[in-house]
Amino acid sequence: MRKLLLVSLLAASAVVSTSARADFSIPGYELVLTNPVETALPNPDLRNPATVWSELFDNAKKEIVIGQFYAVVKPGSPFERVFERLEAAGKRGVKIRFLLDKKGVNLSEAPTIERLKAIPNLELRILDYSQLTGNGIIHAKYLAVDGQVAYVGSQNFDWRSFTHIHETGLRISDPKVVAQIQAIFDQDWQAQAQLAQGKSVPPIAHAATSANYAPDAFLMASPYPYNPAGVADSERGLPAMLAEAQSEVRVQLLDYAPLSYGPKGTRPYYPVIDNAVRAAAQRGVKIKLMVSNWNTEKPAIDYLKSLAMLPNVEIRVVTLPQSSEGFIPFARVIHSKTMSIDGKLAWVGTSNWAGGYFDLSRNLEMVLRNPAMAQRVAALHEQLWTSPYAAPLDVNKQYPKPAKGKEE
Repeated sequence: MRKLLLVSLLAASAVVSTSARADFSIPGYELVLTNPVETALPNPDLRNPATVWSELFDNAKKEIVIGQFYAVVKPGSPFERVFERLEAAGKRGVKIRFLLDKKGVNLSEAPTIERLKAIPNLELRILDYSQLTGNGIIHAKYLAVDGQVAYVGSQNFDWRSFTHIHETGLRISDPKVVAQIQAIFDQDWQAQAQLAQGKSVPPIAHAATSANYAPDAFLMASPYPYNPAGVADSERGLPAMLAEAQSEVRVQLLDYAPLSYGPKGTRPYYPVIDNAVRAAAQRGVKIKLMVSNWNTEKPAIDYLKSLAMLPNVEIRVVTLPQSSEGFIPFARVIHSKTMSIDGKLAWVGTSNWAGGYFDLSRNLEMVLRNPAMAQRVAALHEQLWTSPYAAPLDVNKQYPKPAKGKEE
């Protein structure tokens, strides 16, 4: 399998020499990657999101819709140039609708919010998603342009996500999926208006509805009660995908824990994903789970160690080196949310694998039954898995508290 993955990497690199446009794509889908600066992780066939987002904004003719958790722009960064392309779109008359989560406003920076509000033809709305589900957020990171092309991935509307964090996304031109992404945005945009008027927002879907997980390409989203027609349920879909696995599952995440988020910092038990992973391992499927060093906090680390004790499960922790600029809060970490199953199925999404993401918060996941994409995602996993930044999880080690928002 490793030989196949390395061959895939070499073949992907060869694309650069035979095509003027360096990208890795299949019909309707292009894989896009943020490689953190000052890391040895070359992927010359994968375009970066700064290039792709700028292209999307430059080509917009009528409307851009953006759904994000929070927003932070830093002058002088590559993302500043992306933001300028969004400003230019608004100035030439493109209608822009921007939806942020209320909790995410606290993570945003006031100058960025003011710059957004100052863009001509841009309407900014703040949605308190917790009013819909009790304890959820807009965690999805996505946009759509003119109802014809969309982007879904792990990149937040944050300069760090374009420079200092390992992120993965998809540029999507599949008309059916783009229409569904647009419908999700419109649903949440209207929900904000209803809540602002003091009205309730009734569910539009029911869990009893059967889902079709057979198509070659399909969108899943959460929370299911607020999914437009035709969009599958992520909480049911992930276990269904894992149940299909026959030989190997490769997963890359910021964090993994069979725990949710309760009041006053509590972490209620949430076994849905963990049960599916353990069931796959029990029937002989090799699980290669790669998480960030942020996942070594308690109590999550104890559950990771428990999982690592099982036959057929291997877990590695990725620690990226600090930038030469010095410590950067909430950066220098892997944040991609990807999965490859048996070299046949690829998953690229916005959810961490824990409670709260698949049941309470708005998230989007793209599933592609395409060997070329699945093997490219697997090769990306293998590159990081075998890099100097990844180390096997040590079940006997007492891991230090990771430095996230401040240097420890």
